[in-house]
This record gives sequence, C-alpha cells and structure tokens, in this order.
Amino acid sequence: MDETSQRIIDAAMALVRDKGYVATTTRDIAGAAGVNECTLFRKFRTKKDIVLSGVEQERWRGDVTPELFADVKWELEPDLTMFMTKYMERMTPDFVRLSIGLRAPQIYGETAPLIMKVPEAFLFSLTRYFQEMEEKGKLSHMDFECLALTIFSSTFGYTFLSASFDQALFTVEKERYIRQSVAAFIRGMQGQG
Repeated sequence: MDETSQRIIDAAMALVRDKGYVATTTRDIAGAAGVNECTLFRKFRTKKDIVLSGVEQERWRGDVTPELFADVKWELEPDLTMFMTKYMERMTPDFVRLSIGLRAPQIYGETAPLIMKVPEAFLFSLTRYFQEMEEKGKLSHMDFECLALTIFSSTFGYTFLSASFDQALFTVEKERYIRQSVAAFIRGMQGQG
C-alpha cells in the first residue's frame, strides 16, 4: 500500500473513532489526510471502501487472539488476572470508540465479523481454560461458557465505561478493579462445588 493510501485510511479510521462513521465525510477524510477529494477517489471508490481497508489492518484492530491468553499458570487468581489484564491492554479507549464507530448500519454487515473476533477469542480461550482446569482436577464442573461470558462482560463493561466516561463515572483504577473482580469470581466459583 502506498503512503498516500495509508494516510487516507489512517485519517478515516481516526475520524470514525472520534465522530462515528455516519458523521465522517470524504471531505473530512481528505482534509485530515492532507489530500484533495479527487486523490481520495482515485485511491478508493467510496468512504466505505476506505474504512473496510482500515479494519483489515492490524493497527486498526485490537488484535486479540487466543494466542494472547496462552501464558497460563493453571492457578485461578493469576490466570484470571492475566485474561482481564491482557484484554484491557489491547482494548484501549481508542479501540473501543472505533468499535462503536464501526457499528453504523451502513457498514455493520461487513465490520461485525471483524469486531466479533475480539470477544470470540476471549470467550473461546477462557472457556477452554476452564475445561482444562476441570480436566486437571483444579475446578469443579459448571457451565463454563456462561462463566466465561460473565467474566468477559465484566471486563468489557469496565473497558467500555472507561472509554465512554473516562473517570467521570467512577474512580476505581484498572488494577484494583481487576484484583477485586478476580477475587469475587474465585469466591463464586469455589462456592459452586
């Protein structure tokens, strides 16, 4: 990809992150990229083409894959802490806002599969981890898919609220949130016996 095309993509993705897909115009993109609209349309047919090119690039995705969660110790406290921490490190407020911007009805059919890769990787990895913990005799059988969804929802919720409201809604810092959440999850899981 040439430098001009990349500048156009980067400008478009930053604008979608900050303003949303619908509010972002090709004029805005051209201006932010330092090109005129004729150049933009020589490189890409439509605004949608620009954005879809962007979501294909690793730099514009949270890059959350099952491999991210491979460093397990087979102990609940450090492992659940690792899952939540790694997710929150990758899903920065910028990525959350971009994900929201990419949910516009005009492009959601094409962006949804890419957006869903993040929760799919987390849920798959955590569910599989719980199954292996059961196989190792370290965890009683329970609905592991539901448990993984609960932990993901808690992790996503904190990340989403932080991205949406910064510290205006709450003052709990990330490390404290993770530590307290993991402690509560473990107490609940051990009570399931």
